[in-house]
Amino acid sequence: MCPASCASEWGEAPLQSFLISFVLIAMFWMLHHRLFVSVKRITPALMWIMVAWMLTIVWMPVVTALTGQVADDALQKVLYIGTLVTTSGMLLVTRIYLARHPDLHGASRDDLRLGMSIDLSMIVLFLVALAIALVFPAVGYLGLFVMFLTGTAQKLMARMLR
Repeated sequence: MCPASCASEWGEAPLQSFLISFVLIAMFWMLHHRLFVSVKRITPALMWIMVAWMLTIVWMPVVTALTGQVADDALQKVLYIGTLVTTSGMLLVTRIYLARHPDLHGASRDDLRLGMSIDLSMIVLFLVALAIALVFPAVGYLGLFVMFLTGTAQKLMARMLR
C-alpha cells in the first residue's frame, strides 16, 4: 500500500499513472503510425513537426511522474492534460501540413479529414476533461473518462468538417 502522502487522484499513484499514460502514449503512437503509413516523402518542415510531436510524447512520463506529488495541485492537472491536448494538436498540425502538401503522401482528402475530426474531437474532450479537473477538484483526473465520448465527438467533428 502506498502511504497517503504518495497517493494521487489516480489511486495507488505510480503504477496506475504509469499504465494509464502508457495506454495514452500507445494510442498516440498508433494514430501517428496510421497517418505516416501513406507518407512517401519527408520535408524539413514535416520533420520538425514530428520532432515537436515527439517532444510531447517524451514529456508525458515526466508529467506522469509529477501527478500526485502535491495533493490537488491545479498546475499538475494543467501540465498533464495540457500535454495530451498538445500531443493531439501536433497530430492535427501534421494532418493540416500533409493536406496542404499532397505530393508528400498517398492519403485521400477524406482520410485526412477523418483524421482531423479525430484529432479535433480529442482536443475538445481533453479540454473538457481539464475544465472538469479544474472546476471540480474532487473529480480531478477522473474527468478524463469523457474520452469515452471520442467516437460521438468525432462523428460531430466529421460533419462539421464536410
